[in-house]
Amino acid sequence: MNNRIETAEHLSLASLRPDFIWGVSTSSFQIEGATREDGRGLSIWDIYGQSGEIQNHDTGDVACDHYHRYGEDIALMKQLGIQAYRFSVAWPRILPTGQGEINERGLAFYDRLIDGLLAAGIEPWLCLYHWDLPQALEERGGWLNRESVEWFADYARIAARRFGDRVKRFATFNEPSIFTLFSRAIGRDKTAEDKFHRTIHHVNLAHGAAVDVLRATVKGASIGSIHSRQPCRPSSSEEADAAAAARLDVYWNDAFPEPQYRGEYPPLLRPGIEPHLLAGDLARICRPLDWFGLNHYSPVYVKANPGTMLGYDFGDKPPGTPLTPIDWPIEPDAFREVLVAAHERYGLPIYVTENGYGAHDRPDASGAVDDPERIRFLADYTASMAAAAAQGADIRGYFVWSLLDNFEWDFGYSHRFGITYVDYATLRRIPKSSFHWYKNLITATRHA
Repeated sequence: MNNRIETAEHLSLASLRPDFIWGVSTSSFQIEGATREDGRGLSIWDIYGQSGEIQNHDTGDVACDHYHRYGEDIALMKQLGIQAYRFSVAWPRILPTGQGEINERGLAFYDRLIDGLLAAGIEPWLCLYHWDLPQALEERGGWLNRESVEWFADYARIAARRFGDRVKRFATFNEPSIFTLFSRAIGRDKTAEDKFHRTIHHVNLAHGAAVDVLRATVKGASIGSIHSRQPCRPSSSEEADAAAAARLDVYWNDAFPEPQYRGEYPPLLRPGIEPHLLAGDLARICRPLDWFGLNHYSPVYVKANPGTMLGYDFGDKPPGTPLTPIDWPIEPDAFREVLVAAHERYGLPIYVTENGYGAHDRPDASGAVDDPERIRFLADYTASMAAAAAQGADIRGYFVWSLLDNFEWDFGYSHRFGITYVDYATLRRIPKSSFHWYKNLITATRHA
């Protein structure tokens, strides 16, 4: 096995802070399973899974069975040597209908998880929302309904009161631009632009309301929101492709951090947002935050398509662009550029809350899972992160996506991002070679 990078010196990580945090990330629906156990309600992804539209007809019914195997997964994290674990809470596990009666058994599961993490010396980072809206609320309009702001605030209050004695790091939303852009109800409907803007605004309002709840409820809370930051580039020199890329870039990268961190919508969005903007809304959205969560994988190449809602489609990558096995560009210097730009724009500590490599890993004849390409990717990307820090970007942590292979949304179980292989037939966990590489990296940087 070629670990490629063995030491902090070779990785040029000396520019990182002495208190830099290394971690891993997951999300509730992607790993927990147990979707109909202990009083949990259904989420929109449970219902979508029944449609048969997900690749291979996969569902999240079992996923990685983390609900029952969380102790084994905590042991993996302890073996890895991480300082922090970012996970999300399943709203329908706590509130089966999205509001009203609280499910004590759901709260108790997260109590066990949090207590287990703390006992292992791992700090819990809790994300309130990673795309699993309760189906009961979707049937009342979901994020299209302005009442969703209060639904989310009430949910945040329950989580804060229950877990805030032990959890201090909270994120409101994970990648709001992604679940709005690619919503089944919005992103595929050319006529839904008004719905799209309404959803953007309500999610932003819900973020602000949750920040206020967390700040008022959790003493010493450290609060942020997590944003997908992927440069949108034209796939050709055509003017129409450049315009489409610029438009998508605003919606993908700016529609949420700009109002949340700077108190304003980008000019391109304002005409669509204004019909839904009430007096005081921007002040309700732009609440004091402590850090900026940044997820990055690769640039996006865009071509014009007037037949779609925002006038774009995904285009060809430049010839010769290195690609992951799932066809995502590998451009580590883009990561450096994104980090420096976010630092200069928002001026808050940055935590890289997702970065990783998707593939189709399989065990070899001996049962081991060797993934040198992922190691190379992680080595190059963490080196680019360190280069951004050397340029002055205030980067304070890095969380690999992901601890485990898991349910990857529309792709089901066909895409594997984990540094731990999951045999879905048996649910056995097998640390990959990248797991051991990451463990060595953490050890080297903590003792450098």
